[in-house]
Amino acid sequence: MEASHFLQSRRSFAATLAHSRHAHEHNKLRHCSIAAVLTRPAENINIATGKSRTIITPADVVTGAEEKSRVYNDNWFDRMAINHLSQNVQAATGLKNNKSGFESLAEAATAASRKFNPAKQRELVIQALDSAFPKPIFSLLRAILPQSKFAREYFAIFTTIFFAWLVGPCEVRESELDGRKEKNVVYIKKCRFLEETNCVGMCINMCKMPSQSFIKSSLGTPVNMVPNFDDMSCEMIFGQDPPELSNDPALKQPCFKLCKVNQRHNTNDCSK
Repeated sequence: MEASHFLQSRRSFAATLAHSRHAHEHNKLRHCSIAAVLTRPAENINIATGKSRTIITPADVVTGAEEKSRVYNDNWFDRMAINHLSQNVQAATGLKNNKSGFESLAEAATAASRKFNPAKQRELVIQALDSAFPKPIFSLLRAILPQSKFAREYFAIFTTIFFAWLVGPCEVRESELDGRKEKNVVYIKKCRFLEETNCVGMCINMCKMPSQSFIKSSLGTPVNMVPNFDDMSCEMIFGQDPPELSNDPALKQPCFKLCKVNQRHNTNDCSK
């Protein structure tokens, strides 16, 4: 009888222990599930840097959705070039700021876009470019590199190497010109200037139009800059004449909803 009572007690203890373990495992699983719900997906975390990475679609750019900007690690040459161009833009417009780096350049361009009409903006940027880049070098390049396949491909390579600080990462691509293939296109993956200013009007009047005019007059080579406002990429096609201002497709693009200039943008505004 005592043995029977002892066996019954062991069974009861074992059942209680099993129930306790089951409850513990259930609570542990419950806590893990809650933690999993509250934790961001692993693919949105940059393990190497510990920084979150925003995934964005072209539709987000069109509607002006918020996103985190790419981080640029400018070297000494980049910083020197950025500050030099910023100082020349400020001198041309007469609008000074106390910022530094690319933020200073973006601020100088933004201030000019708010104060001057589009035609004046283009004029002032060309003036700033004339001051920023030494004319003797461009005159020499124009003399030794007249319009040719070699010159166009050289300018494309030169741009990717020495102007990534302004436009962001870029690469040379091939296109067809006059019935033959040439590596005369600079493909800008995501324009740094457009990303920073977030304004279609500034892209057109303070980058695309004045740059096309400056390159043609300085190097003697036409270039057509074709921005893609869906993903903020751009193509610089050396050797291709840009369309007339009134017929340029870029002018038909409305500005982003989160435009930092906070002014209305339309075709009539940009063509004045």
